[in-house]
This record gives sequence, structure tokens and C-alpha cells, in this order.
Amino acid sequence: MSRLDPGDVLARRYLLLDPLAYGGMSVIWRSFDQSLHRLVAVKVLTASLQAGLGERVRVRSEARAAARFLHPDVIEIYDYGETVTEDGEVAAYVVMPLLDGTTLGERIDEGPLPWTEAAAIALRLARALRDGHARGLVHRDVTADNVLLTASGPKLLDFGIAASPGDPDDDRGTPPYVAPEWLIGAPTHPAVDVYALGVLLFAMLTGRTPYPETTWEQIEAVRRTSPPPRVTGAPHGIATLCRNCLAHDPERRPTAAAIADSLATALAGAALGRQVRRGLAVTGAGVIVLSSLLWLNRPVGLLPTPPSPSAGIPVTPRSSTDATATLGRSPGTTATPRLSASAAPTELPSGRHSATIRQAVDGFHGTLAGGEACRATDQDVTLDLQQVLRGVLDAPGPIGPGMAELKRKLADREREGRLTPACRTELQARLDEIATARGPE
Repeated sequence: MSRLDPGDVLARRYLLLDPLAYGGMSVIWRSFDQSLHRLVAVKVLTASLQAGLGERVRVRSEARAAARFLHPDVIEIYDYGETVTEDGEVAAYVVMPLLDGTTLGERIDEGPLPWTEAAAIALRLARALRDGHARGLVHRDVTADNVLLTASGPKLLDFGIAASPGDPDDDRGTPPYVAPEWLIGAPTHPAVDVYALGVLLFAMLTGRTPYPETTWEQIEAVRRTSPPPRVTGAPHGIATLCRNCLAHDPERRPTAAAIADSLATALAGAALGRQVRRGLAVTGAGVIVLSSLLWLNRPVGLLPTPPSPSAGIPVTPRSSTDATATLGRSPGTTATPRLSASAAPTELPSGRHSATIRQAVDGFHGTLAGGEACRATDQDVTLDLQQVLRGVLDAPGPIGPGMAELKRKLADREREGRLTPACRTELQARLDEIATARGPE
């Protein structure tokens, strides 16, 4: 292992300040780029490249291929290089932007995640792996410490040391995320990333990895034949997907693309369920309000007559015939309740009509889910925007700052190529309609 200390300078450019995280294959340093005068993250491989020129050439070519892989959920690669450390070893390093956030490993240490949160993170990672696999890149070290949770969502690190399918095993990987076929020297294959993603999903849902072994020696001493453990406390579809990812036979694991589709479907179903429950709650509240209005607007003759305080005897209630006569109808006809002309529609706590805002919100969702301009929008983008809007509307206080943040998110998705300009324009118009419906803050 190459030894580096704070104050060391790589390639006469990157000043190492302090280590940020330790992984099974590398150490991430907070560093200062002395050429461009900016803080960066430098990931130094802990394994030496002293083995030979061929290994160094291969790692360099993999880094170049990964640097051309641009994805919104993968941390960009600024630079790649090799350096001779003070102890005479050759070490490879990857330079990336320094982002604010915490690792997913730190989040898991706090306890299991809600299944929808875990599925949303896994969906973003599955899409990144899917696109990487399509370019012939296998990550090989998908772990909780290689996922950074930022304000804009999870970011996958380390595609800078990816490999190509068919490359020989070079002991890269982090127990217990290593696929079992690597223990027998199987070549690199996208299925190793799928296994690691299954371990990560299991850990997010349970707070622990599926197997207790944490070192190479321990996992090499275990030969499992029983089926992978099953997740509890998650929907059946999510638990089954996780178990399939952990299959011992790589041929039985789903592809990253299939995982992304399954997770998107599960999250869409959960979002629809929440909308239905919310609609039922609103309907129930409307029935209560309507019942109250009907009661308050009943003719005096239909109200029960309280007993006289001085009478001391029970009062006989009116018969149905008396009630019918009071309404001015003949016996046997059905009453059609009518509200008084002064009865106002149901309003929001702010005093503005909920129906108007609901129509504007429905317009946003309709444009996003079924509009011609937004027809090509990814399902995960659709779910994210819907959830952000719901949070803006549910939050107390003015919605102006939340709407501005949502519009910035629309601009980000367009810049990433995940939202067409026409779709962004229409969605912004719908947001303006919502703001107008809410009225002045």
C-alpha cells in the first residue's frame, strides 16, 4: 500500500490536505489544485501499480474511457495520473469535484431507510450502472462508501477505475460487496455490479449487509449453497428484486436496466397509492363539511326540540309525516337537500379556494405525465418533480422560494438532457398558474 500524508503533492499540482474517506481500494483526500486554485477530491488507489507497465497502461485506458462517460448521477472525472510516492511505489489517482454531502454508508449507520427512499436511491444508481454497462464499463466497487448523498441526489464515485467486460480479476472490490464468482477468478462482467447493488439495497432496507463476513479471508472461507436471505419490512416486489440481485449464479441476476424498470414501477405504484389515499382523505373531509352544512341549513322544524327546563317531562319527537309536511312535500317523496346561497366552497387555510389550486396542480401533473412535450421524460425525473412540488405545497409559509427552487431543478434537468426545452417551458407555465391560484404571499 502506498503511503501518503497531509502536505504531500501529487504531480507537482495536487496538495493533499486531509483524508475524507477510506474504501477497500482507495483513499479520498480533500486537496487543493495549485494550478487552477480550487478545492478538489483526489482518490488515490491504495493498491500499488508497481506490478508492471501493462497494468498501468490498462488502468490509464480505463480512466480515459470513464472520463468520457458523463452522467448526472456519476461524479465527473477532472484528471487521472500516476505518481511515485516517497516510499518509491507507483500510485494511481483520480481527481474529481469536491461536493458537499455524506456517504450512503454514514446514512446506513444511522439505521434502515424507508423503502421508498432506499428504492429511489437504488433507482438512480441502477440507471447510472445501466448507462455505464451500455458503454462497456463495469464499475466493480459499488459500495455504500462510494455513493455520496448530495442536495441534488446520490452520486456514484469511482467510475474512473472501472474495467471492461472480460478483463481478468485483479482483486479490486470491497468485501462484503464482492460477487461470489470473483472468488473463483471469473472475469469482469456487469453482473458483479448487480450483485453489489443488491448488497447495497439490502443494507439500506435493513441497516446491515446480507452476510456477516467483512474480510477477504472470511468470504473466501465460506461456500454458500442456500438461497440469499430475504428482506423483511419491504414490499414483496422490492424484497424479491433484492434477492434476485444476490443470486449466486450471475446468469440468474437481472440486468441494471431491468432493475431500474422494476424500481421505477414500484415507486410509481407507491406514488399512485399516496394520491389515492390523499384523495380519499379529501373526499372524506368534504363529506363531513357537506354534512355539517346540510345540518346547519336544515329548516327549524327539522331540528330536535330541546325539552323545556321547567317541564320536567320528555318531549315527543316529530314524526316523519310532520317532517315531510314541514318541507312542503307530500308524504312518501324523497327530500333533495339544498345548500343556502350563502354557503361558500371549501377553502384552504389561507382563505383561497382549493379547487382552483387543485386544477392548477392537476395541470402540472397532466403536462408532466401525459403532455406531448414531456412524453420522453424519464419516469424517475417525473417522480422527482412530482415529489418536490408536493413538498413545496405542503410546506408552511410562502411557496415562492420553493417554486424558485423547483424552476432551478427544471433548468438542471434540461441542462442534463433529461428534460426537453419545450417540456420545461410548459412546466414553468403550469407552476406560474399554481402561484397565481395561490394569490399574493
